[in-house]
Amino acid sequence: MERTTCCVVGGGPAGMVLALLLARAGVEVTVLEKHGDFLRDFRGDTVHPTTLALLDELGLGERFAALPQRRVTTVQLPLGPDRALVTVGNIGALRSRYNYIAMVPQWDLLSLLVDEARREPAFSLRMNTEATSFLVERGRVTGVSYRTSDGRTGELRATLTVACDGRGSLARSTPGLGLRRFSCPMDAWWFRLPRHDADPHGLVGGAGDRFLTAMIDRGDYWQCAALIPKGSDARRRAAGLDRFMADFAAAVPWVSDRVHAIGSWDEVKLLDVRLDRLRRWYRPGLLCIGDAAHAMSPVFGIGINLAVQDAVAAARHLVGPLSLSDGAAGLPRAVRRVQRRRRPTTAATQAAQRFAHTHVIEPVLTGRPPFGNARRAQRLSEFVTTSRWLNRLPAYFLAYGALRERPPAASLRRAAANGAANGAANGAANSAANSAVTGGDEER
Repeated sequence: MERTTCCVVGGGPAGMVLALLLARAGVEVTVLEKHGDFLRDFRGDTVHPTTLALLDELGLGERFAALPQRRVTTVQLPLGPDRALVTVGNIGALRSRYNYIAMVPQWDLLSLLVDEARREPAFSLRMNTEATSFLVERGRVTGVSYRTSDGRTGELRATLTVACDGRGSLARSTPGLGLRRFSCPMDAWWFRLPRHDADPHGLVGGAGDRFLTAMIDRGDYWQCAALIPKGSDARRRAAGLDRFMADFAAAVPWVSDRVHAIGSWDEVKLLDVRLDRLRRWYRPGLLCIGDAAHAMSPVFGIGINLAVQDAVAAARHLVGPLSLSDGAAGLPRAVRRVQRRRRPTTAATQAAQRFAHTHVIEPVLTGRPPFGNARRAQRLSEFVTTSRWLNRLPAYFLAYGALRERPPAASLRRAAANGAANGAANGAANSAANSAVTGGDEER
């Protein structure tokens, strides 16, 4: 019988951060990831200041900073006259070491976390392994059944199973959790366009005929999103790719010379945008965090940040009971505390997204001015841009969220110990090298 203390289902940002923190605290953890690698396009790639600070606390700040990345310091929405973009959050003005959002391919972030976690003997990662069902005994989840990509099946028992497998989570079909859904006015098309050296940098937006655009600077290409009215995918595709590309070029004129780089609709992927959250994030032996507990809209790009903070809070509450020989006894209280801690922040974040849906996105997608009429939108844009405190408030919320979480002390102690050990090893190696070069002159 295969067994682990904590089974993490899903190797995304939430799952990998949780696994790293638990393993550093000495808790045996096994991550099941159904894919064979992390190289998947059109994933969230925004790394917010709270996550940057966490990486620094874990001793990974320098390694993360070495990754190819673009830095975003402002958040813009089409609030001005003729839907001109207005800065509604100046993250760069915050007095913080990390006053920017790092745009880093998610596979680079995950590879960094995995590389660090593999240094811990308590950590195990199984790629190409999909959890297919939960093992349940006397009403308690006791692990998962799994299937590998080559067709092998098995069972993995666990004291606690944590669902980190996104909005399509296996856990969402579990009875008793419930699901509260909120209406979304849009879906999203994702595609790529070539990037030229003279193009703008960072995150660039625009507004077209009943759609909004967001373009993420990837260095040699743009990862583009077009927000379209909910359920309009088939109708808009029927109008033809040339029509869409012409509309897109009108919204973002400086890419008009390369819109024909898209050869077919096969290169345009549809994201069915959802906004929801579980009423209950846990049941005996099971906890849901990240998108498994609350699917987020792409508005503001804050889904990853929220999921990572879920993982940090979960690690802090779970390390204690999972470290005990009879850890199951303390888990019911621990998982309840995770939801009580994280639910208010989730609700507040989703409320901000719903506000943007109602007052900005839906009006633009239906051909109306934001906030009801053009004059009101203009007055609001002028107020936002001239009010120093109002401009910084959304910036602070986007950067740090409603509540910042701190990792377990045991995970930080292990980080410090690893850093000291690496420093001592490097020092010894340097001393040996110097001695070899000088021929031991100091001893003579």
